[in-house]
Amino acid sequence: MVSDVHGNLDALARAGDGADALLVLGDLIDFVNYHDHSSGILGSVFGPAAVERFAQLRSAGEPRAAYAFVRRLWDQLPDSPKLVRQAIGDQYERLFAALPTPTYATPGNVDLPELWPHFAHAGVQILDGQSTDIGGLRWGFVGGGLLPRGVVPQPEPVFRSYLRTPEQYATAVAALGRVDMLCTHIPPAVPELLYDVRARRPEIGSEHLLALIQRDRPRYALFGHVHQPLARRVRVGRTECVNVGHFQRTGVPYVMNIC
Repeated sequence: MVSDVHGNLDALARAGDGADALLVLGDLIDFVNYHDHSSGILGSVFGPAAVERFAQLRSAGEPRAAYAFVRRLWDQLPDSPKLVRQAIGDQYERLFAALPTPTYATPGNVDLPELWPHFAHAGVQILDGQSTDIGGLRWGFVGGGLLPRGVVPQPEPVFRSYLRTPEQYATAVAALGRVDMLCTHIPPAVPELLYDVRARRPEIGSEHLLALIQRDRPRYALFGHVHQPLARRVRVGRTECVNVGHFQRTGVPYVMNIC
């Protein structure tokens, strides 16, 4: 199981070795590489200095200034939406080709889920607000990130993150029914699971995921999204809530043995 791949193609190609199935919990695209400012889509187009400035603004807790800075960069280029979509398509073509059969995948907030069916081969099952049987257990998948309550999604001229309103996210969670294993991109709203110790701020988690866990008590809740969490594992009732890791950096999948 992997999450937050962010372009780590070589490790992804090995992630399913010896496993009965590979599960992917989103963020395949390497859009902004915070560790290597010269790579990722933003770094390859504008260079490391631009990525460094964007990272500084985000680390300073100024997301609006950060994204305004990026929009100004894209405005300098003719037909920047086409350029970005082509770069994303090139990444997806390589990444999906590396996925083994069978793979079960849900998109992250740094994904364009509408493109996934164009690149997924027959061995890849895309699940989002859906459940399926794997190894005799019922697995539920919900992709994407979560907008703060009251925030209206704004049209983005170049790249729009896959973010749902709380109401949209609640609908996707409710569609799962009762599951044994809960697989999502973002964590449930448990403070220790949300806080990123490097960014020094909490990410947004889902109260609806937490309510499902408390009500239905699945065996596991598995997710990614928070790259350097304060806690990687927290038990909520009988449910083990586990951050499966920042795969771009570790290159090591989270392995589960289900008996």
